[in-house]
Amino acid sequence: MKRKLTLGQQYLRDIAILMVIALGIFLFIKIKAWTAETSNVKLTSSGEDRSYQLYVPKSYDPKTPAPLVISLHGYSSKPSDMAPYSRWNDLADEEGLIAVYPLASGSPTHWHTSANTFYGRNAQMDVLFFSDLIDQLEESYNIDPSRIYVNGHSNGGGMSHVLACNLADRIAAIGGVAGAYDYPSDICSPSRPVPFIAFHGTEDTTVQYKGEVISKYNISYPSVPEFIKAWAERNQCAELTTVPQEGEISSVSYSHCSQNADVELYTIHGGGHTWPGTPSDASSAMGYSTQRIDATRLMWQFFEKHPLPASE
Repeated sequence: MKRKLTLGQQYLRDIAILMVIALGIFLFIKIKAWTAETSNVKLTSSGEDRSYQLYVPKSYDPKTPAPLVISLHGYSSKPSDMAPYSRWNDLADEEGLIAVYPLASGSPTHWHTSANTFYGRNAQMDVLFFSDLIDQLEESYNIDPSRIYVNGHSNGGGMSHVLACNLADRIAAIGGVAGAYDYPSDICSPSRPVPFIAFHGTEDTTVQYKGEVISKYNISYPSVPEFIKAWAERNQCAELTTVPQEGEISSVSYSHCSQNADVELYTIHGGGHTWPGTPSDASSAMGYSTQRIDATRLMWQFFEKHPLPASE
């Protein structure tokens, strides 16, 4: 026969259960803190306080050089939006790369991607910020200098292009999704051909696929296919491969380029100002988001094939 507990014994039992639960919660919080891979890091560049979100996978081994992927948010956005939107952290866990999400300046936040100077700021200040960011990461982690890649969405895609023009000696390849490429070609002078992979929707009303001029802000966006073709010509690509539209996707690939600097463009027919592969409910306000391709994984496959060429 089961003995009935007294009120005092029930009280002690309940206290013991609560203590066990409290201890479990405490240990859970501590373990999460010990194993956290995401951190917000600050640095000073051009005399200003800047910051970035850093994701280091658990598999990171300080003895092994790791690839670095820098992913840039769009206009008025922030790193905490870009990380789940692009899902580079998933690739970091799978591939052992380190993912970084820098924060742009200003309010609303934006990257300086034009030739103009606004309120004392210009593109070269952001270029220096990225150079300082890479320096800081190389001091703290074992980064493979031949596998540093940059990609971005919208204004962030435009900044990726600016960095290809100005930091080609440090950045192996770039990617742009719905990129706003308003940095003038006549001042773009990369020190070497830079591999480039791009994605753009034909129904993007924010950065139009066919290009546009916004006189109010003195901004000129090129036709995306013509812009990519011009980059391929800059890279001295000798062969063009066209994949006709299948469903909502078509693509062109420029290969046999100088220093293996291939160029690719994926066109999403009916696609909006979105990141291919991101669930539609996360981007419906910016138009249709295709699920037929995953821009992040396709970019990584492209990046893996294009490390920085060895110095001669």
